[in-house]
Formats: sequence, structure tokens, C-alpha cells
Amino acid sequence: MVFRVAWIGLGVMGFPMAGHLKSRGGHELTVYNRTAEKAERWVAQFGGRAVATPRQAAEGADFVFACVGNDSDLRDIATGPEGAFHGMSHGSVFIDHTTASANIARELHRAAKERGFGFIDAPVSGGQAGAENGVLTIMCGGEQPEYDSIVPLIECYSRMRKLLGSAGAGQLAKMCNQIAIAGLVEGLSEAIHFGRQAGLDMASVIEVISKGAAGSWQMDNRHKTMIEGKFDFGFAVDWMRKDLSICLDEARRNGAHLPVTALVDQFYSEVQAMGGRRWDTSSLIARLENAKSKK
Repeated sequence: MVFRVAWIGLGVMGFPMAGHLKSRGGHELTVYNRTAEKAERWVAQFGGRAVATPRQAAEGADFVFACVGNDSDLRDIATGPEGAFHGMSHGSVFIDHTTASANIARELHRAAKERGFGFIDAPVSGGQAGAENGVLTIMCGGEQPEYDSIVPLIECYSRMRKLLGSAGAGQLAKMCNQIAIAGLVEGLSEAIHFGRQAGLDMASVIEVISKGAAGSWQMDNRHKTMIEGKFDFGFAVDWMRKDLSICLDEARRNGAHLPVTALVDQFYSEVQAMGGRRWDTSSLIARLENAKSKK
């Protein structure tokens, strides 16, 4: 079945995700992006049409997708003066792929219900490569009927998707994801740094230990570029710090203890001070190498 779809936010993730809805799903897309030139470029590549506001994008749409930067961006494109909520139809569904707080997800879920349409918080994992290849993991919060209705669409760019609870559950699951990644990347950084200090050929070491209990996606996909000191291959440090801030704020509310996460967040602040704001998250190793060079 072909649906009328609105897509808001055409960044490094949203651009290819929206493209899969058009090219794989065959849906009718209307897109909005804060930088209009990017929306026009998307239309030139995939078809559909671009409009000037989120509200215009949402008018007449069966499903409205968003993938923007943070809570304030999300609130603005959803309920701001020209937000999508003002143009959505009764019975439609808003799907939010932004990594944001659980509070904003619950807030927008309530606002959507008051207006007679659905809301699913659906943050993703898999990075730019996962978006481009259509193999993302999607963590969803909301109600079962709305979730069931969006599955045929989000299947266009995901290999794993699951409803994990009520509104906000998707965002909470994404926090678990980022907490786990933070610890894994620091551990991998220390292992490579230690091995190099010990005079080991770390490419050979990783070849062996990646097949055992230490193996991980981070190890498989990032060890080579970490050894080479190249950090242009994924999620930026600035965005990771934004996500870890959300995790730590939520932990203060729910009483969870995140000592390693808090420490790694501070390590990322040191990477930022080194000029690595746009480096990918594997750049934690650069901090260790930088400390070694100062001795």
C-alpha cells in the first residue's frame, strides 16, 4: 500500500532514511528541512516535493516522520507556530527518530492524543552507514496499534525494530544503547593503547580477540581506523555528549548509578578540547595517545 508521508529533517541520517521510504517503499513523500537547499537536493535525487514549513509537510499526510537534533528542535518542528502538529489529520501518526529525552516523548505523545493522532518515539542505532544501507535498529515507545501501523514503513530502512513499552520507552532504550557504547569504546581504546605500549601488533591482536568474548561491533568496525588515528567514520563527539547528557539527566531522576558513563563523558569533553568536536566517537583513543605524547 502506498501512503502519503511527510519527512522532517534531512541530515546525515534523515536524508537516506527518507530516501528508502521513496525508493524501496514507493511512498509519496513531502519533505521539509531547515536548510531548504538540502530538501531541494533530496527531491532532485528521489522525487516528491519540498515545502517551506513542517506544518505544510504534515498536511494530508498519513504518517509524519521527524529526525532532528535535540529536544528543542523537536518541540519546534512539532508544536511550534508552524509545527507539524498543526497540520496533522485525525488518525495519522507522528514517528520521531530523534535521539531526545523521554520527557519530550511523553509530552508530545500527550499532545498528539489530545489532537486525535498517534505518536511513536523511535530513536535509531546503526549510524550513518546503517541509515544509508537501510539496516538500522529502531527502539520504539508508544501504543501497539500505532506501532503496528508504522512497521511496513520503518521496515524500509531497518533490520530490527521493536515496541518496548509506552511513550518514552524508545528513548530510554536508546539511552541504554549509548551507555553501553560509551563503555565499549573506552575499553577498546584502552586495549589498543595498552597493546601498542607493550609493542604488540594490534591488528593481529584484534584479529584474535575479536573472535572471543571481547568481540563487539565497535571492535569489528572501528579498530583499524583507531589504530590509524582516523576519526571521520561515524557519530560525532558533540552528538555523543548530547546523548550522554540525556542519559545522566535521566539517571539523576530514576536513581541509576552511572559512574563509568559520567567518566567517559568527561573524557569526551577532553577530546572536544583537543579540537575533536566533529571526530567520531572512537576518537577516545586520541585522548590516551595525546596524554602519552605529553610525558
